[in-house]
Parts: sequence; C-alpha cells; structure tokens
Amino acid sequence: MFDRKVLTTGTQVREACRQGRFTGQTSGLAPGFAQANLVVVPAEWAGDFHEFCRHNPKPCPLLDVTEPGNPVPGRVAPTADLRTDLPRYRIWKNGDLAAEATDVRAIWRDDFVSFLIGCSFTFESALLRAGVPVRHLEMGVNVPMYRTNRPCVPLGVFQGPLVVSMRPLKPADASRAVQITSRYPDVHGAPIHLGFPAQLGIADLSQPDYGDAVPVQDDELPVFWACGVTPQAVLQAAKLPVAITHSPGCMFVTDVRDELLKRDEE
Repeated sequence: MFDRKVLTTGTQVREACRQGRFTGQTSGLAPGFAQANLVVVPAEWAGDFHEFCRHNPKPCPLLDVTEPGNPVPGRVAPTADLRTDLPRYRIWKNGDLAAEATDVRAIWRDDFVSFLIGCSFTFESALLRAGVPVRHLEMGVNVPMYRTNRPCVPLGVFQGPLVVSMRPLKPADASRAVQITSRYPDVHGAPIHLGFPAQLGIADLSQPDYGDAVPVQDDELPVFWACGVTPQAVLQAAKLPVAITHSPGCMFVTDVRDELLKRDEE
C-alpha cells in the first residue's frame, strides 16, 4: 500500500501522480498546499465557462486559467503538467462520463483551455490547526458530496445544480469553522448551509452523489460548503463534445501555500 505520508509538498504529489505511483484521493495530502479542481474544455466554450465561474464564485473560485493547448498552470505550479499530474481524471463526451484515466496526454488537443478552481481540501489544514475535527480525514475516506436543488447562475450552455461537500460538526465547532473558512474565499469560503439537508434537496446523507458517506452523530450538524465538483454536473447538462475534469476527490495539488489565500479579517 502506498504511504500517503511521504507526499508532503505539491511537487511530491504531482511527481507521484506523473509516475503512476499515486492514483487515490488527495484530502489531507501535502498539508499547507492549496488544492484545486480541474476543468478542461475546448477553446470554443472557454469564454462562456470563464464567465460561468465569474457568475458563480462560491462553487467556482478560479485560481488559474491556461492559454489554449498549454498544460502548464504557470500561476500556481509552473513546473506542472495538467495532463499527467492529477491522480485520476474523468473524460466526458456529449455530457456522458466516457472513461477515467490517470494520464490524458493521448487525447490532449491544441485548443484545450484548463481551469483550476479552488478546493475546500485547502482550508482543512486551517480547521485542524484550530482543533476543528474533519470526519472524512479521521476515517481516511473521500469527503461526501451532494447535488442540491439550488441552481447555479446559467451562462450560455453552462447551467445545472450546485454541488456541496459536507462535514459534520458540533455546533461550537461549526461556528468556529464558519469563522475560519470565511477567510478563504478562493477555496469556497464559508459554508452555504448548516443543518436541515432536506432544504437543499438532500434526502439521505448516507447516499452521497460523489465521495464517501460519513456518520453524523446526534449532537452534530451537517455543514455544507459549495463544491468544485459543481462543474461536472454542469458539463453533463452542457453536453460538450469533449471535456476533462478531475475525478471527485482526486485533486491537483499546487505550489501555493494555503496561508497565501487567507484574507485578513476586516
């Protein structure tokens, strides 16, 4: 079994992915380094997707955007290659999940534009430093994620439901988590909902749409953050001829320190 503890920097995680040594979920890896969701679309639709992100900043806070055909995210990881440096990719064709892969060089095109979107895995280090427990890290599983009944602001062909990630917390910890994560708007910021999952259209917390279920104790609240898997639900509706994303939970780990994304309290 691969020892996750040896991957302590973004560079180490990316090298392990590139060499095919690591293909798992990245929550808890390289503490202190920002993680990101990946969306790759043909240039024909890149402008509209960029605007979609701008109109939906909670689920889609942009960290970097590449030029067409360029797989190097120069702003957040100038030595990286987005075709090889994630643990696992999803390949979409006409809105359907066509395949998963650990390397997408064979299907890469000169017109592909890559978007890196902030990920809530980034602020988990800050939660842990403050003594706020993170259940899926304790269990060694992927965070549970759910499609909601809240629509995103549509832009062109891009429309669909908001996806959220969930972390169960006691009320005092939930209050502290709101304070901490609100200072990280580039990685989804504060929660969008506390408790009452039915109000989000979530019927059963034990059946996430993505990731793994975790228990919610009687004295805990399910706390929901906007999630960067939202574009995958949107791509299903958009039915582009081809698109590439990360597999849920299998993020791109950048060279950016999480504290650099922290905003000072006003």
